[in-house]
Amino acid sequence: MQPSEKPTAENIDIATPSGHTGKRKLHEHQQQRTVTGTGIAKPSSSTPAPIPASPDTASSKRLKTSRSSGNQGRSVEMSRIMGQPFQPKGVGVGVVDLTHGSRSNFEPHRGAKRLVIKNLRTTSQRDVDGYYQKTWFELDVAITAVLERRQPVTPFEVLSRGIEATCRRDRAERLSTHLRDRCKVYLEKQLLPAIESQAGASNVDALRAVHHFWSIWNEQSTLLRSIFSYLDRAYLLNLKDQLQLEDQGIQQFRHAVFTKSKIQTGGQSLGGRVVAGICDLVAYDRESENDLFDSSLLRDSIMMFHIFGIYGKSFEPRFLELSERYLNTFVQERRNSSMRDYISACDGLLAREALRCDTYNFDSTTKRMLLDTAHRILIEECTAILLDPVGLSKLIEENAMASLKALYNLLGLSNIQMKLKKPFEAHIKTVGSAIVIDKEKVDEMVVRLLELKRSLDLIIRDAFAKDEHFSFSLRTAFADFMNDRNNILAWGTNNSKIGEMVAKYMDALLRGGLKAVPRSLASDAKDRDAAEKQGQASTGDEDAELDRQLEQALELFRFIEGKDVFEAFYKKDLARRLLMARSASQDAERNMIAKLKSECGFLFTHNLEQMFKDQELAREEMTSYKESLSNTSKTPMDLQVSVLSAAAWPTYPDVKVNIPSEVAKHIEKYDLHYRHKHTGRRLTWKHALAHSVVRAQFEKQTKELLVSAFQAIVLMLFNDLKPGENLSYTDIQGATSLIDAELQRTLQSLACAKFRILTKHPKGRDVNSTDTFTVNLKFTDPKYRIKINQIQLKETKEENKETHERVHQDRQYETQAAIVRIMKSRKTMTHPNLVAEVISQTKARGAVEPSEIKKNIEKLIEKDYIEREGSSYIYLA
Repeated sequence: MQPSEKPTAENIDIATPSGHTGKRKLHEHQQQRTVTGTGIAKPSSSTPAPIPASPDTASSKRLKTSRSSGNQGRSVEMSRIMGQPFQPKGVGVGVVDLTHGSRSNFEPHRGAKRLVIKNLRTTSQRDVDGYYQKTWFELDVAITAVLERRQPVTPFEVLSRGIEATCRRDRAERLSTHLRDRCKVYLEKQLLPAIESQAGASNVDALRAVHHFWSIWNEQSTLLRSIFSYLDRAYLLNLKDQLQLEDQGIQQFRHAVFTKSKIQTGGQSLGGRVVAGICDLVAYDRESENDLFDSSLLRDSIMMFHIFGIYGKSFEPRFLELSERYLNTFVQERRNSSMRDYISACDGLLAREALRCDTYNFDSTTKRMLLDTAHRILIEECTAILLDPVGLSKLIEENAMASLKALYNLLGLSNIQMKLKKPFEAHIKTVGSAIVIDKEKVDEMVVRLLELKRSLDLIIRDAFAKDEHFSFSLRTAFADFMNDRNNILAWGTNNSKIGEMVAKYMDALLRGGLKAVPRSLASDAKDRDAAEKQGQASTGDEDAELDRQLEQALELFRFIEGKDVFEAFYKKDLARRLLMARSASQDAERNMIAKLKSECGFLFTHNLEQMFKDQELAREEMTSYKESLSNTSKTPMDLQVSVLSAAAWPTYPDVKVNIPSEVAKHIEKYDLHYRHKHTGRRLTWKHALAHSVVRAQFEKQTKELLVSAFQAIVLMLFNDLKPGENLSYTDIQGATSLIDAELQRTLQSLACAKFRILTKHPKGRDVNSTDTFTVNLKFTDPKYRIKINQIQLKETKEENKETHERVHQDRQYETQAAIVRIMKSRKTMTHPNLVAEVISQTKARGAVEPSEIKKNIEKLIEKDYIEREGSSYIYLA
């Protein structure tokens, strides 16, 4: 509506409290203010705030506005109470002029006089009813257009104002009922038949049709909510017994599809087919039927069920039931497959099921219940497959790290991974025992055991998540088979064969250094990093690498109960290394002694440490001897003598040999010097342990040869020969008095090895008594000093048996000493308790059979250390 003609100052009458009227003109410089509105005039923001009326007139003032005599209109009486706006009796539009003449019609101390509104038009009751009828019709037409997927003719703004006006006229309930009924009729009479006609024959087609029309209805209901938003916010939001428009649209669609739908082909309703359709999609995905599977439809359908609020009631139970059937079928089909294939299949299945739940918005409770069911069926009910000792052994032998890791993780899902310890230990004992009793590969025993332990350590580290329980099982299993009495008796020595072989393996490492380390045992990057984290030396340090290899061998030593066997052989090999100067590193030797001392105590390494002390004392003796010879003439020979204490060193056989006269003179001088200095001591010379440096002149070069004493004695014989002459085997033997075994390996090392100082006639690798020998004057080599190794004789069975028997005899003495110590402290003990205590105290040195303990008890009774009284023994002081 447009405002009427602007009134002039003459058309405004101001009523004063005294009843007089007057007309005032505004000054030319004053601004006129005109307000257009619906019956109430409000000043603009620039209008000054009104001054309150005086107390005598503020209680009640009446402002009358009348139409002037020259205009047509309608009088409106407005009353103003202090602090309240004007309340019109009718609704109209007019123009209010607040100025009159040159002065304002508002007097600060007396208030407004009279206000006249021009061109005010009001609406009749008939026009109001017509407006609401028209609005209702427009809303109904708009609903029809939305349901028919057409754009409403009436603008949304007009529709929204009409809904607001209708709701304010107390017609919100009628409007809400009308909208709900229209939507219900549309869904049940139009949309549902369309869905059923497009449902198709398969469940997936029915699901696709429902989702398609749900998308359509979702768009329609969204548009309706935007139109009826005022009804939704102002009316339905405050009612507890009615749903809001969004929930109402979901409920009506769900009711139409899952309740009002008819029974279709196959005896299922449309809602049942929709649920079955989702389950069919899952089945297609499980069977990898990519042509039938629709990933977007599955994702959107799960979301649709979540929106409907029927996911947990309709879909989840059916899905879990079908999943359990599928899992049972899966197990039955693979029950006869190999352990590796079954683990791989189960691991892949669980990963796919979890990924599907995450990808397609399955509820977290559904995922948890599905995986719990899978764990029960695939793992807990199939432990016979997953814990099969044969299958596990095969995986370990094949080093199937991925399968072992998957196996551990699978069992961990059901918290039964500890059940894997038993077959794990059984495998270690079986394989370890086979290595220990394998007489054909006895020289490789320690290397094979270390390779086994290394592979198992890697499995625990990379597949079993560094589980300490399995590390403990590994140590227990190794200790069991290494100290198994049956494995010990298999060698017929009553002593641990492993202890002997570990000592020999350490000897090889300490003699050869890193060259003696098998390639299969060399530390990889992870091993070196772990060593550095434990505070060990750098990865590039050769001494550190050698130390790590010795530490690995020492781990096997820790498992051995019969450590006295190891001590005997280690002592024997250490003596040879020290006397022959064959140690790769003196630091490594001393570090090894320190580790053994830490493991076994001072008594275990006492003799070993004494060997190093003897070497130091021998050097001091040589310094003293050379000082005593300083006044005499110097000789071209430099004699070095090592004096060793017989108690600390192994016993060596005496080998008869004729030494050169010059050497014999020096030996005699040293012998006199030593006996003069140490009265009461006697030296026994062991020429078989000596070594020499010999200068040899060849045609082109002069070389220094590092040889043994026997090699030097043989080479000295060729100094007196003329060019072209030779010495026969018999001649050499007569001049040296060496036995055949020593002479043959000495000549073989000089004439048949890598460095051939002598030439054998006829040529061949074996030395016979008919052979002759000449000096190889054409010998050349880029090095000036050449070390010619003596061919070592392999340890004979008799020597090995003798060492074991000596260890056994020493063990008897230790057992008797333990019995005496125990009885001295206890005074009296029963036979079983005494045997148990003796075993406890002696098992660190070596296992003693109860029968052996009983024999030693009898010996002590004969020696009057103890006596028998009934079933007990009494110590005799």
